[in-house]
Amino acid sequence: MKNIWSIISVILVVLAVVFKVIIYSKEKQELANLRQSAEEGNADAQSNLGDLYFSGKRVSANKAEATKWYLKAAEQGDDRAQLNLGYLYYKGEGIPKDEAEGEKWYRKSAENGNADAQKSIGLMYYKGMGVPKDDTEAVKWFSKAAEQGDAEGQRFLATMYYLGSGVSVDYVAAYMWCNLALTQGEEHAKIGIGEISAEMTEEQIAEAQNLSREWMAKHSERNK
Repeated sequence: MKNIWSIISVILVVLAVVFKVIIYSKEKQELANLRQSAEEGNADAQSNLGDLYFSGKRVSANKAEATKWYLKAAEQGDDRAQLNLGYLYYKGEGIPKDEAEGEKWYRKSAENGNADAQKSIGLMYYKGMGVPKDDTEAVKWFSKAAEQGDAEGQRFLATMYYLGSGVSVDYVAAYMWCNLALTQGEEHAKIGIGEISAEMTEEQIAEAQNLSREWMAKHSERNK
């Protein structure tokens, strides 16, 4: 009986090793295919290869190499690569820090409709980081992200309406956007909705809730 269990244990070890070899070979081939596609000029492949070098998954982490591939994809108009390139320049990771170049690529990504980039540009204007502080511009970019259904962008926009930064104070609009963020589980929206509702009448809250429902219905139809 002992011999049987010993044989079974050996077989299981061998199978585990074989399985690992198969997985490794498959991943190696997938990486080779991705690199070939990237070298042939495919923007998606270039951006994905940049992701691997940025994260260190399946290859050694190398921010300079990530920058190289993001740049190739970004120059072809890939909004995700433009976003990531903006981040690397803005933070100075793998390349010399250059806030102006970072802002340029963030803006290109934002103009191409990337909600994360739109929020980043909005925050840059709100905080005056790399650009002159401009709350009106911040509202513009937060609005673009919020209208795409981005929960964090909706909360940022709610804050602007609540504080009257870049827009007139509007508690109904603030509640509406914060409520939309809350329905998506945005972690800070619950606190925000409490602060905003404390400044409102019951009628205003009912109006804001109705506007939230209308917005969701409208965008639900649009996404069908």
